[in-house]
Amino acid sequence: MNNNIIDKKKLKETFQLKLQKFSEEIINYISYKKSWTIKAFIDRYKNLYTISSDTKIISKILEIHLFPLFLKFAKENNYKIELATYQNWYPDLTFISKSDDSIKFAVDLKTTYRDDSDPLYCNGFTLGSHGEYFINRNSTKNIQYPYNQYIAHFCFGIIYSRVNLNKEEELKIYKIDDLQNINSVATDFVCFIQEKWKIASDKGGSGNTANIGSIKNIDDLIHGRGMFSKFGEEIFDDYWANFGKLEVKNSKGAYKKLSSLKEYINYKSLNIENYVSQTKRIKNGK
Repeated sequence: MNNNIIDKKKLKETFQLKLQKFSEEIINYISYKKSWTIKAFIDRYKNLYTISSDTKIISKILEIHLFPLFLKFAKENNYKIELATYQNWYPDLTFISKSDDSIKFAVDLKTTYRDDSDPLYCNGFTLGSHGEYFINRNSTKNIQYPYNQYIAHFCFGIIYSRVNLNKEEELKIYKIDDLQNINSVATDFVCFIQEKWKIASDKGGSGNTANIGSIKNIDDLIHGRGMFSKFGEEIFDDYWANFGKLEVKNSKGAYKKLSSLKEYINYKSLNIENYVSQTKRIKNGK
């Protein structure tokens, strides 16, 4: 068993290092002089239309833009890639070793933009569900393979700054000769690869859906210094499996549903100093 754990750890570290190196190469592919190399849509009449600054549109185009490179990376490292069967399934990409199909890595592509008022922060990511497949690690609901079949779960993050075009630029129809004069809607890209538990916050990621949210400090995201980074993956797993379900006492002694890491730490009698130092550092961005 120990040898198996050591092998998995080595496989995970090797895969992450290679993917991190790959992410650094991507910057030169998707940007030129800091600006996104994708400028516009084109129709059969060679008319060019500027891209909307809508984050969903930018995210989808980036995925399409990058997919050939992911295929190249997989081929060079003896992996094959499976895309999620359905749009709402996890993960976006499943890397499977060609020499041993029990070796699988989950990679979710996540894009977000810098905070306009503070460029040290971004809008954050969602890091997958903490619902059925997260709790029941053998479940096949909304996941490509059961959660426990993956050696590690990675977030491939892309952070950029938004460029807001004026109305004239947004509505104008350009020609091929105008291409170099069209402003990109995204600039100053940063790419990183981290295990999702290392960049997770203790709050949900979106609305009423059961999604795990990320921290928002960019340097912390890049270096994997999330809320759970001092406590470990097991604490991350247990917290999110019990989020919104476990009954804990609030400061007044009344019972409520678990909704913060501090409540979980008090309930489990864990080291509160780790929590205090970590949340203080994240809050201060240091």
